[in-house]
Formats: sequence, structure tokens, C-alpha cells
Amino acid sequence: MELHQLESFLVAADKGSFRQTAVSLHLSQPSVSTRIRTLEEELGVPLFHRAGRGVRLTEMGKAFLPYAQSALASLREGREVLATGRGAPGGLLTIAAARNIGTYTLPAILERLRRGHPDIKAHITVGRSRDVLGMVVAEQAQLGLSRDLRHEEVVTTHLYDEEVVLVTHPGHRFAASGYADLAEVAKEPFILYDPGSAYFRLIQTYCRREGMQPRVEMRLDSIDATKHMVELGIGISFLPRSAIRREVERGGLRTISLGPENRVVLQTSLLLKLADSYPPQVLALLDVLSAMYGAVFATPAAGRSTARRLRAGVG
Repeated sequence: MELHQLESFLVAADKGSFRQTAVSLHLSQPSVSTRIRTLEEELGVPLFHRAGRGVRLTEMGKAFLPYAQSALASLREGREVLATGRGAPGGLLTIAAARNIGTYTLPAILERLRRGHPDIKAHITVGRSRDVLGMVVAEQAQLGLSRDLRHEEVVTTHLYDEEVVLVTHPGHRFAASGYADLAEVAKEPFILYDPGSAYFRLIQTYCRREGMQPRVEMRLDSIDATKHMVELGIGISFLPRSAIRREVERGGLRTISLGPENRVVLQTSLLLKLADSYPPQVLALLDVLSAMYGAVFATPAAGRSTARRLRAGVG
């Protein structure tokens, strides 16, 4: 079954005439008749009733019509995607992002990308950092934004450092001084967004050393829900600084220092699978990230040797 057969079938179904179909497609009428007949032979059913000067769909033809329309539309869309890839940046950009990055950092990146390249459409999938890495490796996403993770098939480029901080209700006893000792923090009820966070592991280590058990009040899978619980004074939590900026500015949350020796910073990186070349929309986003964060990307030209240079040229 070929594209020109489907096209002739659909035009004939619309025109009700092989002659008018031939005029519309700039073909001879015998050519149209041959295309339709070949299609019917391949499908094993008659698609048209031939009567007098016109034609009309058989029941089988009516049943086949929506599938032919869908197939032709998909093929045309595929051609447009390929044509876009050969020209200026545009088309679909698929991004996998860790949840905090996707919520609080990625919108500003996409806004800057949109200003420079309005034809690029982004499709975002959000998950844990390990999920992001898996999607990039499996080529379910063209690139990923996550914590600093490594894989032999992926180039990991450092973008910025994300500080994770202790936050409390503004009326909490720690808020007066803005400082707390780990021994006192370990006694407080915790609202956990991510039990595997670096800060909570720090508290667990201290508690084990002191023979204490951290008090976990709630475990939540949403940063927004966690912030709300802390604002209500139900407990304290460790959250990325980027996620609490607005709440701190309006006075709903307070950040508490644990001292410079207990400062935890998580690296945020771009994950890009090694390839001989990348489509224009990916390269456009690399330009945006380079401008925003000063990251240095090598542009692959061809071959695995270039991919290896890309790996060596970034952090």
C-alpha cells in the first residue's frame, strides 16, 4: 500500500468521480483507476461502486475511510517533522526533568527558549532523577535535567548547584535566631518530601551516632504539600531553596542555618545521550542553557570521536 494510492482513494471518496480526482491530482483518469484498482486488490475488497459517470463508496470503503485519513495525516506529519529537522530550529523537543527542576526551574528556561525559537514545542515528562536518566538512555526523551548522574552512554554537564535548606514556620523556636544545632533539629517533627534527600541522610547519620530516632510526622510526594504543612506549623522540612523562594519572600517560611559544615548542595545537570549529531531544537536549548548558566557544550559534528570529545569537554 503506497501513499499515492491512499491519496487517490481519499480524493475519489470526496469527489465521487475518478475524472474529477484525476483533474485534482493532475493525473490521467486511467492512472487514478489503476491506483484504486491496485489498492482494492491489496485489500481484497471493492472500495467503490462504479456506476455511470460517478463512483460511491461501498460499505467496505466506508469502513476503510477513517483509517486511510488517519494514515495519510500521520505520514504528512512525519514528513513535516523531518523537514523541520533539516532546517531552522523548530518541531518537538522532548525533555525529562526531575520534579523540583520541572516545577521551579524549567519554566524560565522554556520561556527563554520560546522567545528565541517560537516554533519549538516542548513535551515535558517529570519524575525522579533516576527516572530521568532512564528516559534519556532509552531515548524516550531527547535530553534530561536532573541531579548529577552518570552513565556510559550519557554526557552529563553541570549547570548549577541547588542548595537544600531547613525550613520552619516563622513562629518556630528556631526562627528567632535563624540557626539550629543538629541535636535540636533531630528532636523536631519532620515533614518529608523525599526520605532519600541528602539533608535527611545527614540527620539520620547524626541520630544513629547519638542513639536517637528522627521524628517523622508525615511523608509526602509533593513539594507544595510539604511547604503547606510547614507553613501550618505541623513540622519542619528540608527543601530545595529554589522551591521555597516565594514563601520565604512573603514571610510564610523561614530558612534555618545548620552551620557551614552542614551545608548540603546538590548538583543539577543536563543529561544528553551520546550521538553523532543532534537535531536543531536540541542545539537551540543548549544555547539557552549556555547563556543562562555558563555551561560549555561541544557541538557534535559527526562520528563517535566527536561524541567522545563532547564527553570530555563538559563537566
